[in-house]
Amino acid sequence: MGPAALFLHGFPLNGLQWRGSLEHLSPYRRCLAPDLMGLGYTEVSEQQALSPQAQADMLVAFLDSLAIPSVDLVANDSGGTIAQLFAAQHPNRVRTMLLTNCDVHENSPPAQMRNSINAAKAGTYDQKIQRHLDDRVYARSEKGIIGSAYMNPANVTDDVIEYYFRPLVASPLRKSQLNRYLSAHEPNPLIAIEPALRRLNVPTRMVWGTADPLFPVVWATWLDETLPESRGIRLVEGGKLFWPEERPEVIAEEARALWGV
Repeated sequence: MGPAALFLHGFPLNGLQWRGSLEHLSPYRRCLAPDLMGLGYTEVSEQQALSPQAQADMLVAFLDSLAIPSVDLVANDSGGTIAQLFAAQHPNRVRTMLLTNCDVHENSPPAQMRNSINAAKAGTYDQKIQRHLDDRVYARSEKGIIGSAYMNPANVTDDVIEYYFRPLVASPLRKSQLNRYLSAHEPNPLIAIEPALRRLNVPTRMVWGTADPLFPVVWATWLDETLPESRGIRLVEGGKLFWPEERPEVIAEEARALWGV
């Protein structure tokens, strides 16, 4: 099947986020974009842990089940947390890593997520997702996820909003898992792996939107200065958190350069 690339989506999205990138890159890699546990269309038990560490462990099992020894990682948002954990703990299974706006070091989770995490811990964050489904004007406003995280929220169709958010509130179990996924980002899992990141001999490129208040460019710089095999930073002017979905040609260009294809 050839070498594989593993794409890790952001919160509260799912693998659909990478559809444009996969279209560009499927001639060069076996592209895998799984939904993380507790998000998208995954079905996991009520007892399943949903922390970033549990997600990284799941990916090991996922790749083992497909007999894939190593991958090129591409990640965004909380998917970047999982990518860094995976790479730090299993460096021999990562050929390259392409990181876009995501959690880094002390900025995990970012301070702006405090209210959302508190709501998740109280078991009520699912109500915000339901509001996005009930009120598309709100969803595309600056207070909504679509309006705050996309450069052009008007281009995010109703069908895409449905595909992202509907499964998250489809049942009491899924609502509970949504809240637990978000709650599990505390405590910060990234501080402890800094020594491993400083030893990580994996070619890594940061491609960073400049208009993302959650993950400002200073954190791309931290990665560039910390990772011994950093391949530098490319800035995407005006890019917000989920710019990779809007600019898949940039992901494809950077991935191909990093992969040498």
